[in-house]
Amino acid sequence: MMLNLDTQIQNLQEKLQLLLKSYQALQKENMQLKRDLALHQAALENKNFRLNQLEQQVDVLQVNAKTQTAEERKALEQRVDQYLKEIDKCLALLNA
Repeated sequence: MMLNLDTQIQNLQEKLQLLLKSYQALQKENMQLKRDLALHQAALENKNFRLNQLEQQVDVLQVNAKTQTAEERKALEQRVDQYLKEIDKCLALLNA
């Protein structure tokens, strides 16, 4: 009878040790997941901030595009064309 009780107590202690190890592993995993979540939330906030900035820039550009005269648009197109030519020259020099 005493041997049986000792065996049961030992089995309970072993199960308790396994349970404690499992609990500690889950706690460690939980902390890692919380850190990962915090990093992802910060990245999301940064992306949302950048998105808002870009949306504001689009709004400004749309307003400017509507108020530009044909002459201003032509001058802008010429500047863009000039920049593209310079970029092409740079690429040609890099590829040579």
